[in-house]
Amino acid sequence: MMNHPLKNPFNIIPGTVITGKWHRKQFKVIKELGSGANGTVYLAQHGNMQIALKMSQDGLSVTSEANVLKSFAKVQGSALGPSLLDVDDWESSKGLFSFYAMEYIEGPDLLSYIKQKGRVWTMVLILQLLNDLAILHEKGWVFGDLKPDNLIVKGPPARIRCIDVGGTTQIGRAIKEFTEFFDRGYWGLGTRKAEPTYDLFAVAMVLINTAYPERFSKTIGEIGQLRDAIRKKTELTQIEDVLLKALTGKFTSANEMRSELLQKISGIDTASAGQRKATQPQPEGRNTTPSGSPAGMSRTALKQQRQSSVRQAKPKKQKKRRVWMETFFIFLAVSFLYFFYILFKVI
Repeated sequence: MMNHPLKNPFNIIPGTVITGKWHRKQFKVIKELGSGANGTVYLAQHGNMQIALKMSQDGLSVTSEANVLKSFAKVQGSALGPSLLDVDDWESSKGLFSFYAMEYIEGPDLLSYIKQKGRVWTMVLILQLLNDLAILHEKGWVFGDLKPDNLIVKGPPARIRCIDVGGTTQIGRAIKEFTEFFDRGYWGLGTRKAEPTYDLFAVAMVLINTAYPERFSKTIGEIGQLRDAIRKKTELTQIEDVLLKALTGKFTSANEMRSELLQKISGIDTASAGQRKATQPQPEGRNTTPSGSPAGMSRTALKQQRQSSVRQAKPKKQKKRRVWMETFFIFLAVSFLYFFYILFKVI
């Protein structure tokens, strides 16, 4: 089912106390956080802790999502999704509804964070995401409805977290929820069968979305339109090979995609450094005259020409220096933060 907002059937007003029928735990509703195909999520208070509470008319959906979170909890050293706190039913004047309470993950979504902190964080966070997806796939699950809205950056230190596990599906089954822009079936590039390549397609589309925050609609579809979109953005052309492999299902695992992406980033930096060295101007000898100047030029004219050359060259040198510094710090940040998070598992 395509994931899209639906009218909230519960209409729970702030201040309402939800009391579980079986466990008798109480949750005071603060506000609605969002409504989707399989229920509505509220911010609520439980004791001294803020939690997220998902209410649904579909008891089987609640049970399924709760089981996903239980499975995530068994994965040590990873933060695949929110921690599950409780599963119960609520008897209200409108009937019996199922719900589960989970950790409330507060922070900006992926696109908002990149807009605030800069594009240097894009690859750091995507590499983190691929690491988490590799673990998820090994456990037999596919996230399914993978998109920036479902990726929250929590910190410091910055750590990407997956929320809204409503689309998470066991490998081999049909995807339960999807959003068209991130769905390979919509683009005519594969089926909606839950398999690792489905998530990796979505990762590539998330990267494309960072360059096209407003997204774009399908016209001709398939790989041609997406390739054209990639080639119109410098930040995407640098990783075009990786994106195209993910979009066409050529990666066998999230680890393989993560490895190639890291190699591509390293290659971009090395190539840029070599190009800068090759194009660096050589110092002139003490007795040489500027290129193209007549041999009999007066000292005054020669001095004026040199001053003019210096004025013209200065902006170019400043621009090269800025490009070098930007490239250097992007590579340094990606390499350092990636290995710091992965090796030491900072969460």
